Amino acid sequence: MLERSILKFTWIHSRSSQLWILFIVLLSMPTYFMSLDLPKQIVNGPILGQGFETAGVEQTFLKLSWTISGQEWILFEGIQLERLNMLFALSGTFLTLIIVNGLFKFYINTYKGRLGERMLRRIRYSLMDRLLRFPVRAFRRIKSSEIASMVKDEVEPIGGFMGDAFVQPLLLGGQAITAMAFIMVQNVYLGLIAIFMIGIQFIIIPRMRRHLIRLGKERQITARKLAGRVGEIVDGITHVHVNDTSHYERADISSRLAKIFYIRYELFQRKFFTKFLNNLLAQITPFLFYVVGGYFALQGKIDVGQLVAVIAAYKDLPSPIKELIDWDQQRLDVEVKFSQVVEQFDIEDMLDEKLQAIPQDPVGPLAFPIEVNGLSITDDTGTTLLSRARLTINAGSSLAVVGPSNSGADVLADTIVRLYVPDSGSVSFGGEDLFEISESVIGRRVGYAASDIFLPQGSLRDGLLYALKHQPVSERVYEGPDEQTRQRFVREAAITSNSKLDIDADWLSIDNSLAESGEGAVIHQLLVDVLEASGLEDDVFNLGLRGEVDPHKNPQFADNILSARKALRSRIEERKLSELVELFDPQAYAEQATIGENLLFGTPVGEEFAPEKLAKNEYLRSVLRDAGLEDILVTKGIELAETTIGLFQDLPPDHEFFNQITFMDAERLPDYAALLKRAKQAGEAALTSDERYMLIELTFSYVEPQHRMGLIDEELQNRILDGRNNFKNGLPENLTETISFYDPETYNAAASVQDNLLMGRVTHGIARGPQRVFEAMSATLKEMELRDEILDLGLEFDIGSAGKRLSSVQRQKLGLARALIKQPDMLVLNRPLSALDGRQQAAIVGNVMKYIEHHPNKPAVIWVVSDASLASDFDEICVMAGGKILETGKREALMKSNGAYSKMLAE
Repeated sequence: MLERSILKFTWIHSRSSQLWILFIVLLSMPTYFMSLDLPKQIVNGPILGQGFETAGVEQTFLKLSWTISGQEWILFEGIQLERLNMLFALSGTFLTLIIVNGLFKFYINTYKGRLGERMLRRIRYSLMDRLLRFPVRAFRRIKSSEIASMVKDEVEPIGGFMGDAFVQPLLLGGQAITAMAFIMVQNVYLGLIAIFMIGIQFIIIPRMRRHLIRLGKERQITARKLAGRVGEIVDGITHVHVNDTSHYERADISSRLAKIFYIRYELFQRKFFTKFLNNLLAQITPFLFYVVGGYFALQGKIDVGQLVAVIAAYKDLPSPIKELIDWDQQRLDVEVKFSQVVEQFDIEDMLDEKLQAIPQDPVGPLAFPIEVNGLSITDDTGTTLLSRARLTINAGSSLAVVGPSNSGADVLADTIVRLYVPDSGSVSFGGEDLFEISESVIGRRVGYAASDIFLPQGSLRDGLLYALKHQPVSERVYEGPDEQTRQRFVREAAITSNSKLDIDADWLSIDNSLAESGEGAVIHQLLVDVLEASGLEDDVFNLGLRGEVDPHKNPQFADNILSARKALRSRIEERKLSELVELFDPQAYAEQATIGENLLFGTPVGEEFAPEKLAKNEYLRSVLRDAGLEDILVTKGIELAETTIGLFQDLPPDHEFFNQITFMDAERLPDYAALLKRAKQAGEAALTSDERYMLIELTFSYVEPQHRMGLIDEELQNRILDGRNNFKNGLPENLTETISFYDPETYNAAASVQDNLLMGRVTHGIARGPQRVFEAMSATLKEMELRDEILDLGLEFDIGSAGKRLSSVQRQKLGLARALIKQPDMLVLNRPLSALDGRQQAAIVGNVMKYIEHHPNKPAVIWVVSDASLASDFDEICVMAGGKILETGKREALMKSNGAYSKMLAE
């Protein structure tokens, strides 16, 4: 349990460091006092001449002695100096003390800064450690953005205060007391004036700042709620758009920002008034010193040196007093913040940290049978989710749990993997209570998948192998500076009670019984098997074909693709598929490609020759002019615009015909209509450069076989080929890295694997043309044993934040594959394929059951399905409705009983 007092928390976890820095602070006080006294000695002695009334008189400098019981013990006789040398010696000593005090401050500030950062690291890790032990039900009431805000932002000032918690009051208080003691020694009345004014500050300022604490608390809560609301909007942005609630969200955000604004404005008003009053009180004291001290100096009750020393000492007094008041203010503020954060992370039924301890020995197999006895669960509103459920699952058996979404089947499955805490009843594994079993057993020996899946940002491979990253299986070996960095990390982690595990170690846990070959081969085979079983293999294969490979980093792969390119061309010729593909030829116009693609005849690298910027590119425009193509393309653009506008101008913008033209959007029809009107009235010569650019841009996306408007003849093709050659041969040296040209004999580093393999375009308008070409490519790669390499490339696909670059179907398949790759003793699958249609679900269920049957260690299976027809491949079927188990048994028996299962099949 987290300590609720921030001072107690800080003392418990940094006692030795606090004591050391307190010792250093006390050690700095004597030099600070001496630096206050030296100005008086300098003014009264060498400057005003006290002790140097006659010429040639010398005074002792740096005499060190100690008087005990009236007996003087001399440590150092000192040095006899005349007046000028004494001035230099005292001034040099004063400078030395300034440097020493500065070094003390530097060390103290650096040390307490490091201490604060360590405490901040400790508390952040402690909060995350507790978060990882929250019961799952707790996450239904909290917002992820609010928790992230607390861990990242709200504890930031708390960590800073922890470094100052004890040293700051001692340092500032010590400086203030030292300065006050010095003033009192010089003159009691001036000391009483200083004490009186400081007392007023200590009484008034903290009272005024109580309102600042209240406002600060309100600001923190409203800012946290704003972060939560922003997170909600981001998560639900699709619903905002489809429901046209963007203005409602803007109004909500505006209202919240207004509330924060008024809180902050009032806070600033009170803050700066308090600051004004504090500064005013601090400046009144020097005024009184000048008046009262000056009067005493005139009366001879104090000398000028004393007055100067008092004023100099007080000059350093307001700063520590103010900072001491600020420290107290900060203490009250962070106490409130700390208690609020602790309250949010103080959750009942938190998982015992012992259950998350790293096992020292290999995790043994799961104990069977699994027995569910009288299990009842209700939600936070008191609604019954599961009522007195009883069930037994034996090793290697398969159970289909059939029921609609509110049947309780989902809750039953989630409870078996400890995602729900029952109100009554129990779940036991081989006689041991589920909630007494280590998380390492559940997490490693049970595979779980549901309709939603957590995917960390990274590659598809990372998302798939996430389920195997339980603990490091082998440490990474560091050398040289890396080893020192690692040792420093371990040392700091130990000091702050953070995890010392190395994130860069090998975390992939593979069943040793499967490791008959190298580890890489084992993992690869596992990946291929589970991808095939989960129906994800073709998706990954397609992603691999769309991926890019640098031939310089992987020359063997590039050579293999070039060989596959030749094999594919042979297959196309042998299978009489030539009408399906137009292969690229540097000396021929590619009719299935756009005019822009024919001119470039390569893949753009970067933005220089990007399709949307191509017509504006100055180099390309010069090539067009030199080849006599610019005027021709402008004329062709006018013809294309006239034809398009004549055909589509009366159609609504969302008409399906617009999907057939790729060179013009419905929104741009009015722009081109206005351009054509101007061209007819003033002639082509009167068109501006931008207008000519619009027309050329139109032609760059034109494909004759696709759009069939008769714009491209043989003469234009030859001119474009001349332009292509001029473009390539005259390309400036500074642009050579901006395009990778097509060459049938080389690998194109900027193109996808599929484009490199095909090196051409699929013919438009042929039924099943793309699919037949894809089948030919897939067969070619399989024959050349390159399919696994393409799969590896597909596994490197960046899935984006939370896997949003994948479709919902792909994410669910990935979740199922991740459950299978663990090679578990039991699979718990809670509607893992809800985004798929019934036919696709049936196919994958069949694949998974076949995969399980052929597995050396056949796992038990609990699969929650919505459609009763999907349960035919399972040993037993459990039918649920209304949170209750209606019937359980083998399929044949349930069919004969004509009960709930039979009725579901009949529906």
